[in-house]
Amino acid sequence: MTTAPAERPVALAKFGERLAALRLADATALASMRTSLTTHGQLSPVRAFDGGDTLEVFDGFKRLRAARGLGLAELRTVVVDINVVDAMVHIRELHAGRGLTALEEAWIVRALHRGHHLSQGEIAARLRCHKSWVCRRLMLVEALDASVQADVRLGLITPRAAVLVAALPRGNQSLASGVVIRRGLTVRQTSTLVRDFVDAADPAAEQAVLTRWGQDRPHAPRPGVRASRSVVETIALDITTIRRSAGRLESCLVTTPLAALEPTASDLVRESLVELGAVLRALAWTIASTLNAKAASAEPA
Repeated sequence: MTTAPAERPVALAKFGERLAALRLADATALASMRTSLTTHGQLSPVRAFDGGDTLEVFDGFKRLRAARGLGLAELRTVVVDINVVDAMVHIRELHAGRGLTALEEAWIVRALHRGHHLSQGEIAARLRCHKSWVCRRLMLVEALDASVQADVRLGLITPRAAVLVAALPRGNQSLASGVVIRRGLTVRQTSTLVRDFVDAADPAAEQAVLTRWGQDRPHAPRPGVRASRSVVETIALDITTIRRSAGRLESCLVTTPLAALEPTASDLVRESLVELGAVLRALAWTIASTLNAKAASAEPA
């Protein structure tokens, strides 16, 4: 009879995140995990395997990152006697039918095929799926531009939207992703954008599609829906949106250090944060000027 491996406390410094690149780090989920650890403590152990100098996590990335953000010293852990290929297989098995996006599944397939040289047939056998499924996932990730994959990791574009963008030639993918991000397009709108791109007959027509979709014009209002807001409504909505986004961004930055991201994604985040800092400083100055002007006008003559 085989004895299940026992739980044991492991210092956070002993953990590695070699396989973290196979999963998406959702800021909302990380914030929820941080709240759960604070309120209830660790409810389930982290699962890891011996990676030599570190214990490599394959189940519990959110728990680990939330614990690091909270400054915890250790986590309860089950160390399983498997290798890195088995660990990748376990990641999909642990989330079979739920939890993994098509892009995350594609990252696992690519890592097994390109990184560990398993054939598509071997991967299909390991993952207990049809070889055609493996082929489709591999085609998806290899057709999707690296910059768009970085956008997904940063939470700028949803995995479902990125899968739609993958249908375009690589040269157009980053352009289309940029439009999706700037306009905040839904998955359905992204599907229409991609279809317009595909239907474009030549580069000039493609540029026309970009121009049309890139214009900051509101969509035609549905019957019964008010087309525009007052200045006061717009200001109130923007304040609420910024406060909500600021809280989510702060939680993400606290729980996910830049060093935990891929080099390309880390550089992109760093550049974006520098730009955001300048925008926020300018906004803070404008807010202060507005409030000071209000206070001055209220003073008696």
